Amino acid sequence: MAKGNIGVTSDNIFPVIKKFLYSDHEIFLRELVSNAVDATQKLKTLASVGEYKGELGDLTVRISIDPKKKTLTVSDRGIGMNAEEIDKYINQIAFSSAEEFVEKYKNDAQAIIGHFGLGFYSAFMVSKKVEIFTQSYREDSVAQHWSCKGDPEYTLEDSIKAERGTDIVLHIDNENKEFLEEARIEELLKKYCKFLPIPIAFGKKKEWKNDKYEETDEDNIINDTNPAWVKKPADLSEEDYSKFYRDLYPMQMDDPLFHIHLNVDYPFNLTGILYFPKIKNNIDIQRNKIQLYSNQVYVTDHVENIVPEYLTLLYGVIDSPDIPLNVSRSYLQADGNVKKISGHITKKVADRLNDIFKSDRKQFEEKWDDVKLFIQYGMLSDEKFYERAEKFALLKNIDGKYFTFDEYKDLVKGEQKDKNGDLIYLYANEKDAQYTYIEAAKAKGYDVLLMDGQLDVHVISQLEQKFEKTRFVRVDGDVVDKLIEKENAQKVNLTDIQRNAIISIFSSQLPEIEKTNFVVTLEQLSADSNPVFITQNEFMRRMKDMSAMQGGGGMMSFYGEMPDSYNLVVNTGHPLIEKLLKEEESATEAEITPLKAQYSELNSKVEALKAAHKDKKDEEIPTAEKEELDELHKKLDEISEKEKAVYKAYGDENKQVSQLIDLALLAHNMLKGEPLAKFVKRSVELM
Repeated sequence: MAKGNIGVTSDNIFPVIKKFLYSDHEIFLRELVSNAVDATQKLKTLASVGEYKGELGDLTVRISIDPKKKTLTVSDRGIGMNAEEIDKYINQIAFSSAEEFVEKYKNDAQAIIGHFGLGFYSAFMVSKKVEIFTQSYREDSVAQHWSCKGDPEYTLEDSIKAERGTDIVLHIDNENKEFLEEARIEELLKKYCKFLPIPIAFGKKKEWKNDKYEETDEDNIINDTNPAWVKKPADLSEEDYSKFYRDLYPMQMDDPLFHIHLNVDYPFNLTGILYFPKIKNNIDIQRNKIQLYSNQVYVTDHVENIVPEYLTLLYGVIDSPDIPLNVSRSYLQADGNVKKISGHITKKVADRLNDIFKSDRKQFEEKWDDVKLFIQYGMLSDEKFYERAEKFALLKNIDGKYFTFDEYKDLVKGEQKDKNGDLIYLYANEKDAQYTYIEAAKAKGYDVLLMDGQLDVHVISQLEQKFEKTRFVRVDGDVVDKLIEKENAQKVNLTDIQRNAIISIFSSQLPEIEKTNFVVTLEQLSADSNPVFITQNEFMRRMKDMSAMQGGGGMMSFYGEMPDSYNLVVNTGHPLIEKLLKEEESATEAEITPLKAQYSELNSKVEALKAAHKDKKDEEIPTAEKEELDELHKKLDEISEKEKAVYKAYGDENKQVSQLIDLALLAHNMLKGEPLAKFVKRSVELM
């Protein structure tokens, strides 16, 4: 029997492993099973080239637990090891110093294992003692028994082993008893080893007999050694792809929309199948569904550094031996192969979507609403993806018809250019709530897009930058005649007194809504248009929408804190407004006329004083004249307030004013609760 010390430069390697790998301790099973599969694959390779002429026999890798002995065993019938190989691969751990080791990788267990070949030594994260029983495939080799209790000292002695291969026996310590539980081990094997290329057996299959589960003689094989992604696309049917999706995501209720089969062998190796799920509106829920494998060994489902962020919304599998089994995030970000793989996947996804669009546009349109969020996310975050996607990205109008960017431009360029030559794309984001505005636009011969998606407000801004001389305007952003301004816009034909009267009357009856401001404006529209509208400034509304989606601080937060600002537009060309104006003039004439006369007289004095002061510096104007001017302004303000009071009194008495305002609010989906109840009651009274 030989004794020795494991070749490290410090005697604290095992405390380091236990301390700094503990948070990832479950990966020990992946490491040991992967080693067993590698040993088996190597034997198959040797047999295929004639260097091993014996019978391969059963190559199943077996995992077993013995709760009484507190052991977990991983057994393979691979190439095994002789004493020299144990010394080379087990006893020598090559790194410069434990101090550097700890400092550089203390926060990254994956990197510790990956950089220093410590896959086998991860066993000591959960064990107080580890034994190896191994028999090399080489003729005349002697079986070996290696043993270590988690310190640099080990024993190695000749042994007797009936079969070729290796058994790794872990004596589980008291802190890790969970790894002696059958359910826990099966869970980990299904997580990490589900698609390994060598059969992995864990116990025997069970059947329900005599009111309980009883073991059968059949091995419980937990993995699929030949998963769909390693097969050629030509050998798979649509049902095969669907079945694999259900195997990956048994709890997923919806079928995928499309799939992409990756199969690249140059300039890097990459296989996999990616699926487009039905994407819901909450993007975050969809992440971490792509599983990363390295030679069919599960690595992670956090693939943010391997595929662009928007592709993390996809489901499926990526497998590449060019991505190390154990990797750190910083390594991934810097690795050249990873960047190439990321770029290739982006291209394949775009190409596949374009192929589907060209070969079966009807199917693509039917699935557009489900896949739209993903495509928009990609276009917003990746310029190269945008360049590819603009061929198949669609715009949907209010009637449910779909158009490519070029098709839609051709559709509207005749009717929807404004007086400056800009092409105006009208859109709605709430089809029912904006119905009145949509119908008004359609009556003018305009087409209206439906932009009701989570990312549409950002897409609109992007397309305005990409499209030449094009603006997107929401249908309720202004009165219909001003949505697309033409040369022949009508002017409001009212005197200053009439303007002031209408604005004052309607302003006095505006509702008080929290964080909401209204401004009364006048427009001369056709008699067919509504008498009163609610509109909202396009820029401010869009900024607030972006703020609501992005959250956080900065300028967007500033816009988010601002109150909503709406225009109450009074159509001075409508018969009801004309009638209201006449009735108001008759009802208020007795009070308003003397106030106007006083106002005019005082205003004349103000203008005379201003004219006298025109060419004088401030210090040259007598104090008495300054005080007189201030007094005149004060009296003018008082008269204005008296006028407003008269108009308010008229508005209070005239139920039609409140009725018109409420009708405008109702059309804009802003009349709710008590105001709505009052509107209904008033409507009955007016009838």
